Amino acid sequence: MKKHWILLTAVALLLIGTVVVATHGNEISIGNFHFDYFSSGPYALGVFAAGNFSIGIFSAGIFSVGIFSIGIFNVGLYALGIFVLAWKKKLPFFFDKDKKQ
Repeated sequence: MKKHWILLTAVALLLIGTVVVATHGNEISIGNFHFDYFSSGPYALGVFAAGNFSIGIFSAGIFSVGIFSIGIFNVGLYALGIFVLAWKKKLPFFFDKDKKQ
């Protein structure tokens, strides 16, 4: 349980987001500067964020900060990208010299 609390938190937030969107409707923001549960745009902040500069639990963008982040420049706990500062990172194949195709 000690190692899985982050994954359980992420699943709980996903379920809460599904319920919030189903009951309250418009919890999605798209625009220049937005902060909402689901947000996208050049500057996005939310649980699920996508944009040029994004901060969130699940974030995707050129510069992204979050627990699970995907992008070119990342700071996160679990991250995927070229320039990554993370606890668990996955680098592109051409950076790994030990593995063969």
